Amino acid sequence: KKIPDESIDLIISEPPVDYINISKNSNKFTLQDYYKWNNNWLSEGKRVLKNTGAIYLMTSWEYSSMYHSLLSNIFKVRSRIIWRNTVLKSNKNNEWINDTSDIWFASKTDEYIFRNHENHKTVGNDLQSKIKSNLWADIPTIIEGYGKYSQKIYSRILRVSSYSLNWILDPFMSLGDVGVASKRTGRRFIGFE
Repeated sequence: KKIPDESIDLIISEPPVDYINISKNSNKFTLQDYYKWNNNWLSEGKRVLKNTGAIYLMTSWEYSSMYHSLLSNIFKVRSRIIWRNTVLKSNKNNEWINDTSDIWFASKTDEYIFRNHENHKTVGNDLQSKIKSNLWADIPTIIEGYGKYSQKIYSRILRVSSYSLNWILDPFMSLGDVGVASKRTGRRFIGFE
């Protein structure tokens, strides 16, 4: 609440999903409480975003539809990015193995930053425009250093949706992966944990 209105260029975050352990005075949250809690911080996120700002929200498939609903009520949902996340644990019940996660991309207005991060690629002797796909199968799933996810995920988001010296916010920074990527790419960073 101390962040001024319209002062942040980009929010990148993975909200905590273990709502059982989020408590107020040792009372456990219900799923409805968790929904309201997420609605509150997302509304604050909209307040602090500049009109050209955007949000990337990382989530597992279990909560993806909830976040789509929440984001649709507050922001303009632009895309759902799917990436291969082998960090996820496979289940032991002979069911399908969940090895993908979602990243929801939404903007505050229709005037948002979205840069062509890779203008062209060479195919033989021809140059052709590179297609911006929402399937990020090319990002390695190796955990780099101390972080939870590959820095390449955050770097791609930062290259496409921000410029040098822009303010990046991660309201649930955990190990600080977004902050590390922000600093490496010349952005300014605010994070809470």
